[in-house]
Amino acid sequence: MKISSVNVRKITKENSRLKGIASVLIDDAFAVHDIRIIEGDNGLFIAMPSRKTATGDYKDVCHPINPTVRKMFEDAIFEEFNKED
Repeated sequence: MKISSVNVRKITKENSRLKGIASVLIDDAFAVHDIRIIEGDNGLFIAMPSRKTATGDYKDVCHPINPTVRKMFEDAIFEEFNKED
């Protein structure tokens, strides 16, 4: 699996923990949209797209299955996020 491209839209709203929204293209064949970039207490992290369930909880629509793939997503997204505009 290879990440083909990453597109990040930065959010500059004051006092918001949401810092951006990313889209990732995998193997030029599969796209994942609406990955949130959030400022946490220990730095930036990504939150995969989710939906609200009937019970009011949130469940990821898609997500990495192992830490290696999660790190691949984080590295690619944070690299694009940290680029100068």
